[in-house]
Amino acid sequence: MSSLSLAVRDSNTMLRRNLLHARRYPSLTLNLLLTPIMMLLLFVYVFGDVMSAGIEDGGADRSAYIAYLVPGILLLTIGGTTIGSAVSVSTDMNEGIIARFRTMAIHRGSVLIGHVIGSVLQCVMSVVLVGAVAVAIGFRSTDATAVEWILALGLLTLVSLAFTWIAVGMGLSSPNAEAASNNALPLVVLPFISSAFVPVDAMPGWFRPIAEYQPFTPAIETLRGLLLGTEIGHNGWLAVAWCLVLAVLGCFWSQSLFSRDPR
Repeated sequence: MSSLSLAVRDSNTMLRRNLLHARRYPSLTLNLLLTPIMMLLLFVYVFGDVMSAGIEDGGADRSAYIAYLVPGILLLTIGGTTIGSAVSVSTDMNEGIIARFRTMAIHRGSVLIGHVIGSVLQCVMSVVLVGAVAVAIGFRSTDATAVEWILALGLLTLVSLAFTWIAVGMGLSSPNAEAASNNALPLVVLPFISSAFVPVDAMPGWFRPIAEYQPFTPAIETLRGLLLGTEIGHNGWLAVAWCLVLAVLGCFWSQSLFSRDPR
């Protein structure tokens, strides 16, 4: 069997293993999924009328704010779901199963690849579920074409891939699952200091560079452009560039940690 065939076969086995774990122990996934749903409902029904004053010069209503909010919540969903990857990887490293895998005749990279693909699939499913809740409370994207919907899904998948690799590296570098969960918290915090909830222009001047020059803001603005028809500008290529850089860095970081970790 060729090296490529071996890698595909073993990666598929590890993917099935991770999906079975997610199905048998759904509490972590459920907790991570409930957070963006609760945030969506909270910002729409509790803060919606007040927060809408931050867009369209204060002339927007709640329905307009729902449209503005949902792309940011979808990115927040991805950030939260990838925390589960960090916890899962750290748990595997500390429970001894990785040491057993090292003694078996399997492709070394398949362990990480299985985690990554499984996490990306969970991210996509979580985004679909949160999107369904958003539609149920009034989100509409009537102007988006089929191509724009496909591009939006592709962007969400690319973001999931990039942040999953970062989360895997955080899991490998953490001494235990609790530390992995804490180390991955920036993936949830960053959307809160982006343009997810209010436009960057509505923020204090000293804070705008923090919100603007980070990976979530261009991805959110690109998603808004695809689904709502707003101006994308340079945010499209910035979002793709951020994703590619983070995915490559996360991949090399994770592989380096996995190769030298004796646990």
